[in-house]
Amino acid sequence: MNTYNPKYPFIDKMGIPSNLFWGYIGIIVFMIGDGLEQGWLSPYLVEQGLTMEKSAFLFTVYGVTVSVSSWFSGVFVQNWGPRKAMTYGLVSFIIGSIAFIAIGIPQMNYSILLLGYALRGFGYPLFAYSFLVWVSYRTPQNMLGRAVGWFWFVFELGLSVIGAFYSSYAVTAIGEIATLWSALVFVVVGSIFALIVNKDKFEGQKTASDSKVKELLKGVTIAFENPKVGIGGVVKIINSTAKFGFVIFLPTYMTKFGFSVSEWLKIWGTLFFVNIVFNIIFGIVGDKLGWKNTIMWFGGVGCGIVTLAFYYVPQLVGHNYWTMLLVACCYGVTMAGYVPLTALVPSLAPDNKGAAMSVLNLGSGLAAFVGPLIVTLFIGSLGVGGVMWIFAGLYFLGAFLTKFLTLPTVDETTEDELLRQAN
Repeated sequence: MNTYNPKYPFIDKMGIPSNLFWGYIGIIVFMIGDGLEQGWLSPYLVEQGLTMEKSAFLFTVYGVTVSVSSWFSGVFVQNWGPRKAMTYGLVSFIIGSIAFIAIGIPQMNYSILLLGYALRGFGYPLFAYSFLVWVSYRTPQNMLGRAVGWFWFVFELGLSVIGAFYSSYAVTAIGEIATLWSALVFVVVGSIFALIVNKDKFEGQKTASDSKVKELLKGVTIAFENPKVGIGGVVKIINSTAKFGFVIFLPTYMTKFGFSVSEWLKIWGTLFFVNIVFNIIFGIVGDKLGWKNTIMWFGGVGCGIVTLAFYYVPQLVGHNYWTMLLVACCYGVTMAGYVPLTALVPSLAPDNKGAAMSVLNLGSGLAAFVGPLIVTLFIGSLGVGGVMWIFAGLYFLGAFLTKFLTLPTVDETTEDELLRQAN
């Protein structure tokens, strides 16, 4: 059985388990390398000769491997331990990057591009989510919620904030290819912090092979046994679907109104900085207003409105940096409205909270697949406006579906009391 041995009490008071502190630092640095191309890769590949549809399909395949890796990372940790699972994720990312950058892009070999980017997509969840499992094993129960919250903070800080801001300068200074190569520096340095400088010991609980399979399948079957959990999983997919679709075509759309790649990357990075701040704020708001109301109105309706603003505001104001920055910040705020979903869905299945969480994790991964797939299918026939209305419609649909996420045998007005009891 693992025993917790805090090294630096002041870090523990913040909610970060001090025995894993360097692992958290490693996640930030690793995710910078993984996220630095998000805001500009699709338009760059289109400039090199890919069609928008092929670029969208590339990101769709990437989303599939992200989903698979996210889903199986916990089982891999059970079998191999987190260090070995994370190492396999690192190797997959490096091999995929070399194939993608050294062979795929120079030759514009679409098969190599697909394979290389798929390997990158498999690598990062295996690295990052395996560390999350490590955190769940080695953190005392009374601080686990804060520890997991800090994980998602550092995850998004590296992936969506620092990575985007770094790219906004690196692409201009050293070019796209050199920026892609620099990702390997970040992931290797991050791995050194997380796997070597981090000295924490891990002892997993061994389970029989059939138990692992049964537990994994439960994360799917519960969506049918408890339809409300399934609806929660659908809402979770909708939560991030547009975000993964935006990276494919929104940078190109903004250039039509005079926005440079550097300007757009600054806007994109600010969006996620605002989002991670409001993730904490909406955790408090959800306690006060109720989980369901927060998800429905701030998340679903709010994201739907701001999605349409992304399309129509540039047509009204043209190249106005500060106006678009405000729109982006509003999107970051409204995306945070989905934060209480993580508290609500497990409460819908009090006897199977782990399986319900698996449905949420799967929903997170599938969003990286569904978003690019929608762009692949409709950008050619419906254009940017049509795709934007599809994403907005999904948000409004998600708001409607949230109405059905009522807690079992408990009136909705007691949601905040349940949350206090859980904590």
